[in-house]
Amino acid sequence: MSFSSRIKEELSRQVSPARHCQIAEIAAILSLCGRIQISGDDRYSIKFHTENVTVARKCFTLLKKTFNIVTDISIRRNAHLGKNRIYSVCVKQHEDALRVLKATKLLTEDGEIGENLSVVGNVVVQNPCCRRAFLRGAFLASGSVSDPEKFYHFEIVCATEPKAKQIQSIMATFNVEAKIVIRKKYFVVYIKEGNQIVDMLNVMEAHLSLMELENIRILKEMRGNVNRQVNCETANINKTVSAAVKQINDIIFIRDTVGFESLPAGLAEIARVRLEKPEATLKELGEELEPPVGKSGVNHRLRKLCEMAESLREQGTGE
Repeated sequence: MSFSSRIKEELSRQVSPARHCQIAEIAAILSLCGRIQISGDDRYSIKFHTENVTVARKCFTLLKKTFNIVTDISIRRNAHLGKNRIYSVCVKQHEDALRVLKATKLLTEDGEIGENLSVVGNVVVQNPCCRRAFLRGAFLASGSVSDPEKFYHFEIVCATEPKAKQIQSIMATFNVEAKIVIRKKYFVVYIKEGNQIVDMLNVMEAHLSLMELENIRILKEMRGNVNRQVNCETANINKTVSAAVKQINDIIFIRDTVGFESLPAGLAEIARVRLEKPEATLKELGEELEPPVGKSGVNHRLRKLCEMAESLREQGTGE
């Protein structure tokens, strides 16, 4: 089961105790994956369509608990994606459908259905608890989260721009800054920052999934820190090795051209020790000298040898 499916599984089993929150969640699901059918004699019916069985189960549970409506559930194959199933939760009775539409405020006092089942400015999302429930329903209906082991991405897909902007504005009330992008014919509300996705899981009250994501984030951060430290140490080692190789090449050049006998005693001593111990650190080289010399003293002598080798090479080039 994917991370996104685990979140939906957790949310599908969570039902708000307050009826107004249950209505807000139904309003979101109905707005994003519901259809209203009107017969020739003005009789209403409602259908919720989803490819996720957990969403179908949540619709069934909410309608039962909130309105005491027993719904019909049907399953069929997706004509375009043969392996996928489409679950339909149907409210067939006119009176039942009317109660749901009036409670969610998707039906006006004049009996008109909001354009595209729009919930913009809807009174069912005025309370913070109801906004949480609404976002939970919206995510269940058409949301997804990428595998956080790979990258961070949270999105809710909407059929119209007003719906996307409504969801974006509700997220903003919880200090979550979502963006909207058009993908094909849909408007996608999305978040890419890991900490913002954590905030959204908290808003929707998916606490188990939140802890799972936080654990993954901590491990990824630790791995990142370890990798950065290893890369830094590797770079330092490479730098040290390159410096040692250059020192040895310079010392060999001096030995083969003018000989160590032409060097001051201190330089000749460090030159011989460096050739004898090519892998030694500056501290270890200093301990081999008589008397011992500190790292800065060793570094100074090796730098003098390097300058001497460069000078000899220039003289050779000049000749």
